[in-house]
Amino acid sequence: MIFFPAIDLINGKCVRLEQGDPNKATIFDDNPLKRARYFKRLGCRWLHIVDLDGALRGKSINHEIVKNILKIKGLSIQLGGGIRTIESVDLWISLGVKRVILGTVAIKNPHLVKEACGKYPGKIILGIDVRNGRVAIEGWKKQSEIKALDLIKKFDGIGLSAVVYTDISKDGLLKGPSVEETANFACSTKIPVIASGGVTSKLDLEALKEKEETGIFGVISGRAIYDGRLDIEESIKILDP
Repeated sequence: MIFFPAIDLINGKCVRLEQGDPNKATIFDDNPLKRARYFKRLGCRWLHIVDLDGALRGKSINHEIVKNILKIKGLSIQLGGGIRTIESVDLWISLGVKRVILGTVAIKNPHLVKEACGKYPGKIILGIDVRNGRVAIEGWKKQSEIKALDLIKKFDGIGLSAVVYTDISKDGLLKGPSVEETANFACSTKIPVIASGGVTSKLDLEALKEKEETGIFGVISGRAIYDGRLDIEESIKILDP
């Protein structure tokens, strides 16, 4: 399994939100590039970046920061947040992003997801942000009536590389992930699943590792690695011994 440290960007800074609420943002680092290099130095092979300005406003101001992070050799980037056109997908793939995460657009324009998968096989991730079993969109500001399990069925067999499954009710609260819900979701699809939201301790990582056979192949953590609750090097060893 892969350990994905998260960098969430607002106004050029690394932040973490509580349950996706931009009014409950904590700034952890004002130098995302330095932070990315630190993660690489500790042995991380992948980095999960979310452009929250793009997700919340539909317009990004963090392009240059992401471009600089992409120059770090030996660190693969998966990027999401406000990517809602094929032109945006083209841009980031051309700049070196290994996997582009599409979220809101999966509900508003599912054809785009299929187009992107056809154009870039193995490079497109579907981001499903879940609140009480239903999908939230536009940086979690709006709640749809679509169930996560129904949404994923629409994209089976189109060539998605993975699904990031985020339980919003757990995100940023340091209360542990929804292990069983994530595992049940993973069992419902053949697409590999990355678990996100609430990962706080090595016990959480061990619990998710035990569910690897369900199709969970990666784990994202944010706040817990910034405040020191999770040791990054130990986390990597737990997931990929």
